[in-house]
Amino acid sequence: MSDRPTQRISVVLERMRLPGPWGAERWELAGVVPDVGGEPRTIVESPERVQRLHPGVEVALYRDEAEGYYLNATTDTPSVFVSIRLDEATGDAYPFQATLSYNEAARWMDGSERVERAVVWPELAEWMAQWVEENYRPEPKRRERPKSFVGKEGRLREKTGR
Repeated sequence: MSDRPTQRISVVLERMRLPGPWGAERWELAGVVPDVGGEPRTIVESPERVQRLHPGVEVALYRDEAEGYYLNATTDTPSVFVSIRLDEATGDAYPFQATLSYNEAARWMDGSERVERAVVWPELAEWMAQWVEENYRPEPKRRERPKSFVGKEGRLREKTGR
């Protein structure tokens, strides 16, 4: 397998009007589908909501993110995590980046990115799981009691060897 296998996906973002007199709206992740190609386009438009399809978003598998893919692949609902940003000029949302790694998505959120998740389709989940199977081995758990939990007698034994 390649050092960096990739898949392209299409991201569907939805803008909904919020109830109230202020005319506020909110963009959120409506879902992800296999890539359909082409340019971003509106697929649903009504006074209450707009859905925009953003094709060509790449998800790649990196060896140093293997644990994050493992965590995702072993859940009941494997997901893709999409970082969503707003275009300040138009107010429209767009997918900035996407990942299949729990750990990478968590780092993005720690960095104040807006990240939402969507369940992936079975073929993408299988592709990720196969890569994990071939490229990741969990570290064996070694639990050592922290020194703070060793009693006074234990610390004395370590120092004196008795």
